[in-house]
Amino acid sequence: MEIVNVTNLKKVYGETQAVNEVSFSIKKGEVFGFLGPNGAGKTSTINMMIGLSKPTNGHIVIDGIDAIKHIKKVQKIIGIIPDENNLYDEMDGFDNLCFCASLYGMRKAEREKRAMELLEQFDLTKAGKRPFKTYSKGMKRKLTIAAGIIHNPKILFLDEPTTGIDIESARQIRELILDLKKQDKTIFITTHYIEEAERICDRIAFIVNGKIVKVDTVTELMESVEQEHKIRLQLDSSIKEMKQEVENNLVNCRIDILDENSCLIISKERIALSPILQLLDSKGISVYEAKEIKPSLEDVFVKITGIDASKLKNEKVGN
Repeated sequence: MEIVNVTNLKKVYGETQAVNEVSFSIKKGEVFGFLGPNGAGKTSTINMMIGLSKPTNGHIVIDGIDAIKHIKKVQKIIGIIPDENNLYDEMDGFDNLCFCASLYGMRKAEREKRAMELLEQFDLTKAGKRPFKTYSKGMKRKLTIAAGIIHNPKILFLDEPTTGIDIESARQIRELILDLKKQDKTIFITTHYIEEAERICDRIAFIVNGKIVKVDTVTELMESVEQEHKIRLQLDSSIKEMKQEVENNLVNCRIDILDENSCLIISKERIALSPILQLLDSKGISVYEAKEIKPSLEDVFVKITGIDASKLKNEKVGN
């Protein structure tokens, strides 16, 4: 069942068209990823969905509610976790959560109970009475997520949830996101970490220059690039000098030299390993390891968008 429907969404700033006729839907209980390079239109789209910006044109329906006409109703059922921590430095973790709960009209007993539950769930119980400014970056991120779900929203919007934190904290946050999914929460996430999207998202939309160029499940996206089969060979010596000869003896295969002691065997068809091993052995070359190389979501992104994936890796993605 679809809980979010975005249709022909458009946003124009002066002469700049930030979002151009964007349409997609999100199913109840799924993790939906939004990937694109800097300036692609991600943040502009999110801001329109959560009511921080008014669309130039288009429709947004969230849980059956017109999110443009009745944004106040929508804001009661969504949780928003911005890319920057937005809690109060001088207040402790418990009081920060209780304050956020009060903004949603929760009564004192209810918000205190909920705050304690979240501190325990996010492994922050001991830090609950410490000022927020003393928290590590990872702890701050976890408490910010806890604050975003204090009112038990149906839908969660996460903007770059693991940017700038250590590896262990990032792993914990990914686990928290998957735990929220198990609780039947619907999660909309932007990230410039392609590997992260591959791990936690059910479906992903690629957006480039304000337009969505592809929306599909991670599995279907992967299958779209599995047009070549690759096997990596680790050798005891180089085959650079005999590359052409080896290729001539292999049907419909080509060889890419990776370094002195490794190469890729690439074919549009499944690769039979035994003839390759026998051929190399006849040339006096031993194979220490043979490993099939599967495509990654990064391969999919590059193929579909034509954009170097390093543009997502090397910069903090915005707008």
